[in-house]
Amino acid sequence: MFSKKKFLFFSLVLLLIFAFKQADDYFEISKNLEIFGGVYKEIHTGYVDEIKPGELMKKGIDAMLGSLDPYTNFYTESQAEDAMIMRSGEYGGIGCSSFKRENYQYINIVYKGLAADKAGLRVGDKLLEINGKSFVGKSLDESGDALRGAPNTKVVLTIERDDVRKTIEITREDIKLKNVTYFGLINSETGYIKLDHFMIGAAKEVKDALLNLKQRGIKNIVLDLRDNGGGLLHESVSIVNIFNDINQVVVTTKGRSDEAFREYKTLDQVTDAQIPLTVLVNSHSASASEIVCGAIQDLDRGVIIGRNTFGKGLVQNTKVLPYGTQMKLTIAKYYIPSNRCIQLLDYTHRNADGSAGIVPDSLRKAFKTRNGRTVYDGGGVKPDLNVAENKLSNIAKSLEKNYLFFDYATHYRSQHESIADIRNFKLTEADFADFKSYVSTHNFNYSTNSENALKTLKEKVNEEKYLSSIQSEIDALENTLKKIKMNDLDKNKVEILEMLRAEIARRYYYEEAVIESTFDSDKDVLKAIEIFANPLQYQSILQVK
Repeated sequence: MFSKKKFLFFSLVLLLIFAFKQADDYFEISKNLEIFGGVYKEIHTGYVDEIKPGELMKKGIDAMLGSLDPYTNFYTESQAEDAMIMRSGEYGGIGCSSFKRENYQYINIVYKGLAADKAGLRVGDKLLEINGKSFVGKSLDESGDALRGAPNTKVVLTIERDDVRKTIEITREDIKLKNVTYFGLINSETGYIKLDHFMIGAAKEVKDALLNLKQRGIKNIVLDLRDNGGGLLHESVSIVNIFNDINQVVVTTKGRSDEAFREYKTLDQVTDAQIPLTVLVNSHSASASEIVCGAIQDLDRGVIIGRNTFGKGLVQNTKVLPYGTQMKLTIAKYYIPSNRCIQLLDYTHRNADGSAGIVPDSLRKAFKTRNGRTVYDGGGVKPDLNVAENKLSNIAKSLEKNYLFFDYATHYRSQHESIADIRNFKLTEADFADFKSYVSTHNFNYSTNSENALKTLKEKVNEEKYLSSIQSEIDALENTLKKIKMNDLDKNKVEILEMLRAEIARRYYYEEAVIESTFDSDKDVLKAIEIFANPLQYQSILQVK
């Protein structure tokens, strides 16, 4: 009887403590809201300069959320509409994208078969006006807002092409962006699927692409998730389901609330549980991409190739707020089948400067895949086969930075009405000579590491009053470096021609051609083909029982 009374007593004490804590929390919330409101009111009524209340509140909210993590965000009414488009991939518009260069915007993608394409808009066109209003100096957001609109309405673009002004009238239509931006054959036995988004319908698009490729006789499949920043969690689960049997746990989410705790399993019959599979990833593969590649690794269903993924193991939910606003709130961490969380940065325990700390190797825990392979948490998904990143030469970086690949491709398109199909399109020696001539007449300057080092040396010896003594030697060295640099285009000819070929291909065959143009040189793709050609190595990586 005594122990029962004791138990009841302690239970009552715990309940009272919990009740007091809740009351204390509510008081703190109420108190701080009142303080915040008071500060906001005083600024609005008494600050020396006029302020915009909405902008001030937005900054205050952004600062508050910024102390949590980069994925908890507040959206104004207009931003909420953009966020909805990002989740669904659907909007009324013309089907193109642009980038800003100095004061002008240039079209860099025209989606095949959509309104802009049908009206004759081209990659490389310089945007001057929209509906008679100048867009010189305007932001990408402003042009995006002007181009979007209700389907079947018209928008008139004034562009510059080949130094000639041209007016193009485009009828807006329902635009549905694709999640699978390309699928096709690398060779007669190997299929390839490029998944760029996890918007609504992503899993269906992957499944349809796989079935199409199987009808064309493939024996292996490459799923490319490189540079895919993620999206809808349930689409990632359904994509894992395409390659794994029903009733497999793919991901579990855990957080403070009951809403945050959920277990996601494969719900449908598998599409193909046997076809050899490789998944390509890199440091920009994040979130839903990491659920897919992490689950495939944990279930020993395929070989992961590339570089370590980003390391985002956090889950967000969209919350509807008053006056059409929204917020995206981090509510949980997710755990893939081995029960590991791959979150890299710790936003709870920040460094002294306020930055998020990286989970150190010493604190990363080991977990086991289905077949007993050791994998680790806390640092993204580590590929089964690491392939070094293909780093560009300094001259290639500089040519790209100065838009010379982009501009020459536009020039090339104006001189050539058509080219061979992308698998057979090759640039000739004459084309390379023409490119070099083009570069030489377009104010192209770049500095090598050696030149930068020599410049630093020159500054130092000048500070120390030694320059006059060695001026002739430095001048000779500068002249020698200039002569060597003149050969950099030829020295990096293969790399330059590969990049130029891809950019030119985009002018004729859209984004699909850019992907196909890299198959012969893409190190990750070549590694996948190598693994498929050696079934014993493929199986040994997965330690198949």
